[in-house]
Amino acid sequence: MSFLPITKKEMLNRGWDAPDFVLVTGDAYVDHPSFGIAIIARVLEASGYNCCILAQPNYHDIKDFAKFGRPKLGFMVTSGNIDSMVAHYTAAKRKRSTDAYSPGNKAGKRPDRAVIVYCNKIRELYPDIPIIIGGLEASLRRFAHYDYWDDKVRPSILFDSKADLISYGMGEKQTIEIANRLKNGEKISGFTDILGTCYAVPTNEYVYQSAKECPSYENVCNNKREYAISCRIQQDEQDAVRGKAVIQKHGKYILIQNPPMPPLTTEEMDWVYSLPYERMYHPSYESQGGVPAIEEVEFSIVHNRGCFGACAFCSIAFHQGRQISTRSKESVIKEAEMLTKSPRFKGYIHDVGGPTANFRNPSCKGQLERGLCKGKRCLAPQQCKALEVDHSEYLDLLRKLRNIKGVKRVYIRSGIRYDYLISDKDESFFKELVKYHVSGQLKVAPEHCSAHVLDCMGKPHIEAYKKFSDRFYEITKSINKEQYLVPYLMSSHPGSTMKDAVELALFLKKEGIHPEQVQDFYPTPGTISTCMFYTGLDPYTLKEVFIPKDPQEKAMQRALLQYFKKENRDIIEKALIKAGRRDLIGNSPDCLIKPSVNYNKGNYYGNKGKKISQEKRRTLKRGKR
Repeated sequence: MSFLPITKKEMLNRGWDAPDFVLVTGDAYVDHPSFGIAIIARVLEASGYNCCILAQPNYHDIKDFAKFGRPKLGFMVTSGNIDSMVAHYTAAKRKRSTDAYSPGNKAGKRPDRAVIVYCNKIRELYPDIPIIIGGLEASLRRFAHYDYWDDKVRPSILFDSKADLISYGMGEKQTIEIANRLKNGEKISGFTDILGTCYAVPTNEYVYQSAKECPSYENVCNNKREYAISCRIQQDEQDAVRGKAVIQKHGKYILIQNPPMPPLTTEEMDWVYSLPYERMYHPSYESQGGVPAIEEVEFSIVHNRGCFGACAFCSIAFHQGRQISTRSKESVIKEAEMLTKSPRFKGYIHDVGGPTANFRNPSCKGQLERGLCKGKRCLAPQQCKALEVDHSEYLDLLRKLRNIKGVKRVYIRSGIRYDYLISDKDESFFKELVKYHVSGQLKVAPEHCSAHVLDCMGKPHIEAYKKFSDRFYEITKSINKEQYLVPYLMSSHPGSTMKDAVELALFLKKEGIHPEQVQDFYPTPGTISTCMFYTGLDPYTLKEVFIPKDPQEKAMQRALLQYFKKENRDIIEKALIKAGRRDLIGNSPDCLIKPSVNYNKGNYYGNKGKKISQEKRRTLKRGKR
């Protein structure tokens, strides 16, 4: 095994005069199957193609894109594992100072809108060369989309990048088909029938018959209701069984999305994960401090893809799809045995998971024939009656992993869907999860407690979390362990008013939860929640949704989640007054903060927020002096 070439010298040492493909990425080169570029490169290599990796090219110098010469077949371009704008900016649009996907954790190694920048540089060099874009940034921006950082609707990334094709979703199958057809001498302009791809044609050349049409780019720019309708169509057709082609006019061109590529079968997925990955960053990064992103995944194992949970704020359903695909138990066990032979392995498998760790079967048998239900979720707001809950196969896999020689512990750090877990009448998995697979803390994602906010999120109501939490601690106590739940919480999600934020603060106080980290809602491309944020409408009902956009209100909602921090006291007081909850300012156990003098409008609020007379206020003021 060896790393694929990242320099011309490494390429020449292999005896190549030029590669078949140059794979451009905004990440450092990490040859591990948790990195999309590594999977695509190894899949191409195993299919007989020579590939070079152009990792984090100098985007200020066009010559850097020609370091391998002109590839024989084309360029494949990705921003990396995450959207380049998310990599660069916080939810408050502040520039990040670190980048875990870059050597030494240093930011600034990739440009904003990396896919567009890279492709335009390549087009300057090679105007006629095939360019295929993929990965999260390209996949989630394949239609006209609201861009949080520009605060406007941008066209499909296909037009701004000047690429020929978008390979959306998990791209192994379409990548092989594209490569084979290029090798056979076909022109990329004729690649109009490949599933899981998008292309564009002049309007007068469009001949596609059975397609769903979205409102045009011009319409979604000018009408938010049209944008919401467009979002719903795109989300609904993201199904490999029943999904139709989707078209969207952009001026004189039409963007055409072919139906999704079917997910990998178990045999295909086993093959992908059996390829000869080095499972480490390229040695050239060692002197720069390595690539931090490897730390969490080096000894983690992916056993599934897809998620039928389909939370509104998550892009997985739009990218990977809702249908679950899995590796065989034998494939996962073989990978675990290989990990034990690494000199860096200390006996701990950090994770056996995926988008949702405890999904290993379809949500129901019907979806295999009919696809997943359009416009519905399997788990929220109530669980579908057809839902089939079964952890037996996953549990058997975990038991086998625990018994491998050299493995001390097997942890689960991917998200556990607790509402699915508590619906299993057999508690065997729940009990063994608590006993063997929690490293002191188990992270779960209730996100909020307000019912209508959770409905906007596509999450189960808080009663499901309470039931899970109570049983988790009962099992933990019964085995004499000290373990804790760490809940993920989100502030300022569409639908969340100040009163909802106060309700969440009260819930946290009642439950004794003191979150050290909280997350502001981040409007990233390709999610239903981002559509709500931009339009103020639920795309499935077209009803208005409250959107907390005012920076001061967002700061208040965030602070309420950490009401116990002294530095948040003043802003929480303002939040409680704004929410009409002065009764929560006082010295009683039911209050969130203690009282203080508030001279705004000459008012003073004492214990339990009761207004004190001007005369008494003057007395108190003299006493303080």
